[in-house]
Amino acid sequence: MTIPEIVQQDYQVLVVAYDEKSLAVLAASPVQFGVTATHCSSFAQAQEYALTGSYRGLLADLTTMVKAKDDEKLIAHTLSGIYPTLRVKSMGSMLIPMIMAGDAKQDKNLSDFFTKTCAGFVPRRLRAHKRKDICLPVRIGAECCYTVNLSWNGAFIADPNPERYALGQEITVSFVVEHDADLLLNVIVVRVQPWGERRPPGIGVQFQEVDQAQKDCLFSILRSDRDTDCDRLA
Repeated sequence: MTIPEIVQQDYQVLVVAYDEKSLAVLAASPVQFGVTATHCSSFAQAQEYALTGSYRGLLADLTTMVKAKDDEKLIAHTLSGIYPTLRVKSMGSMLIPMIMAGDAKQDKNLSDFFTKTCAGFVPRRLRAHKRKDICLPVRIGAECCYTVNLSWNGAFIADPNPERYALGQEITVSFVVEHDADLLLNVIVVRVQPWGERRPPGIGVQFQEVDQAQKDCLFSILRSDRDTDCDRLA
């Protein structure tokens, strides 16, 4: 089975293994299903790719995941918590999916992983900064909304009618920081979450250029260092 052509246009997966031979075997697997594999010799390298490009899944060598230590293990945990992940053990040119402990759904074969699970996952890139559950009143024109979460580079804004916005649309958002002060930011819509999917309807927005005064205001809200507050699962 292959991926429909319309999906192939942006269908990339991260492939991670420390050992060169294992990496070559893992990287050859997605190609059989019309999927583009991004070779990564470490989870840190995979993170760098994920910060700049959109991916649909992670194919990881089991031995590499076991051997990962400290920062590498944290990154592996983050990536597998965000992307559909299949852990495999290489035996020569064969890959054997390894079912891990836990309640998360895991595919039993490569075909299901690439043609169903990853194909059904909306491609995304890793956020440069961690989202924090912060509720702030928001004004978009005459509409009153609120943030579900906030980070250094964007926010998710709950809105009962998100369909009024389009991906890529530029809007101005006023974040009500205090009763007598607003944080006015130009943003671009990067996600539209419709009503009725058991998640708050709304829009994900990415901040455009932020000046020093705006950065100071964001720091007073987020209370974290912008350069080290990356999107990882603790």
